[in-house]
Amino acid sequence: MILLGTGTSVGVPAVGCGCDVCKSDDPHNQRTRASAIVGLPEGNLLIDTSPDLRLQLLREGIGLVHAVLYTHEHADHVFGLDDLRLMQFYLDGPVPLYCEPVVEQRIRQSFDYAFTPGPSPSLVPQLQLHRIGVEPFELLGAPIVPIRLYHGRECLVLGFRFGDVAYCTDVNHIPPESEELLQGLDVLVLDALRTTPSATHFTLEAAIEAATRLMPKQTYFTHVAHELDYAQTNASLPPTMQLAYDGLRIPLA
Repeated sequence: MILLGTGTSVGVPAVGCGCDVCKSDDPHNQRTRASAIVGLPEGNLLIDTSPDLRLQLLREGIGLVHAVLYTHEHADHVFGLDDLRLMQFYLDGPVPLYCEPVVEQRIRQSFDYAFTPGPSPSLVPQLQLHRIGVEPFELLGAPIVPIRLYHGRECLVLGFRFGDVAYCTDVNHIPPESEELLQGLDVLVLDALRTTPSATHFTLEAAIEAATRLMPKQTYFTHVAHELDYAQTNASLPPTMQLAYDGLRIPLA
């Protein structure tokens, strides 16, 4: 797994901000919008299409995406979808997208031109939508376990477990039945927005508490805002926890 982006919805540096983190020379403080890619036996599985997707794929030298898996429908996780337009030529067919119905609705509304017959189909993304829920399924030769998470009171999102690695972004509550699915992990990638309260994200303190309960061998905090400096924050964290950064590579068993 490669964490392509580990930043919040506006990214870090934030436009117009002159705080110390936004002005930092530490590359770990330069966070594009949250996404990840997983190398599976039959291809590369992208998690979310962030608005920074093109630059993320170029930065990491990833030339082919075989399928996309979506956590939820928010703009910072969906609106880079058009950047996959070249993949239909490499795949010799449409790009498979796996998502819940609410995400499908957002994609069909926001990228309506991809679903409208026109004279030049090669100029628009060729997409093949597949609906998923919380039932485990197989994709690109590997079992995937969806995990129900809450992103505020009304927004439901999915985390995903790949063997002993789990990716859980944009979350402020993990229900008990989902915590059971997150036991015995080698690595947990978990939302931790900032230190001050948020209605839709774990604070750093809440994320630490959740990781302490779940007891993975290693936790990386993602979807991080500009309030958290990489080096200073990591110096205050337990040895088995640290802030993630763009380009972080996580081995899959």
